[in-house]
Amino acid sequence: MATETRPEQGQAPVFTSFKEMMEYGKQNGYKMDWLQPRETFGSRLDSDEAAGGLLLQDIDHGPFAQVPDWSDNMTGRPRGALTRPNAPRVGNYSVRTKGDIWLKNAAQLYEEAVQRQWSSAVDVPWDEMEELPEDIERAECQLATFLTEVEFVAGDVPGKWISETTPDYYEPRMFLMSQIMDEARHMDVFRKRAFANGGGLMSQTTNVALSGGAIDSARDFTEMSARLHISGEGLVLSIFRMGERMSYNDAEKAIYRLAASDESRHVAFGVMHLQYLAQTDPERKEEIHSYLDEIEMGLVAGTGGQNPAARGTPSNAALAILLGGGSDAQSIHEGNQIALAVRQRQVKEYVQRVRVAGLGDRFENGRANAALAAYVSA
Repeated sequence: MATETRPEQGQAPVFTSFKEMMEYGKQNGYKMDWLQPRETFGSRLDSDEAAGGLLLQDIDHGPFAQVPDWSDNMTGRPRGALTRPNAPRVGNYSVRTKGDIWLKNAAQLYEEAVQRQWSSAVDVPWDEMEELPEDIERAECQLATFLTEVEFVAGDVPGKWISETTPDYYEPRMFLMSQIMDEARHMDVFRKRAFANGGGLMSQTTNVALSGGAIDSARDFTEMSARLHISGEGLVLSIFRMGERMSYNDAEKAIYRLAASDESRHVAFGVMHLQYLAQTDPERKEEIHSYLDEIEMGLVAGTGGQNPAARGTPSNAALAILLGGGSDAQSIHEGNQIALAVRQRQVKEYVQRVRVAGLGDRFENGRANAALAAYVSA
């Protein structure tokens, strides 16, 4: 018995130790094993405001930091929590192998996303917009229409993989959730830009790839990430970084600056995932190279649907007008020359991403598309 005096009927027992309480529960038929303290019990974590506060990557210790190479968790159980034998299966997770989705800095990227949230309603100085020449405004609206479409794909496709991923790999899941919020905000801000200065939405793209066909048909997460994060979002990021050059007011400059900050995280996620996989499962490098082969064919041919600078598209024509400053022949010629420089920059930045991912040997051994060399050397 765990109490000094037996409690009278209706009186709660008084325990002098955790051990006494557990013994009392055992004697009275209570199931109290869930009360057993974990290895980290009693270890306080102090948040460091100078470092950003209590961060996700700071809290996991002991069993909570042990990320399994393969997971049989189909119940939605948080990583490190004790199992319950009668827990129902709440998910039919297809991503249960660490290499299929992992990267070393997903928690850091998630925390950055949380801390850098912005609102198109109040963080873009819409009152700075002034009436533009009609051809410039139409070009702005056409580009905004394209970007509204492409950001829908960039938010829609990752959502599929969140529900496919075991909670044991919660860090990349949480980052993907933040990406969807980012892309929703991008759809929001470009739709607003299309209407904010008296314009409206223009022509929908006719390219089936833009609707997510190539990306959404990916057979696993790594293929999807290579197509979306390394290629699609990387190409758009290059455009956003040119925002200063093709903006006509401070509102547009703010839009591109804020969107580029988000997009750079998404690209970093894809690069670091490929890097992790190449380092831990080198047998899959050939598989990844095959994805890059297809991506590069789209790069040099100017196809693929995700690139606003792709030749022969309404968005490219809009870029030429915006970069050249008008729709007359001389302005469009100058704009096309700048757009060519944009495509060269896109290729160079793609090459750098692939090198950082640990797959740069393709540029030395002849595997890369030969036409890329013309862009890289330009």
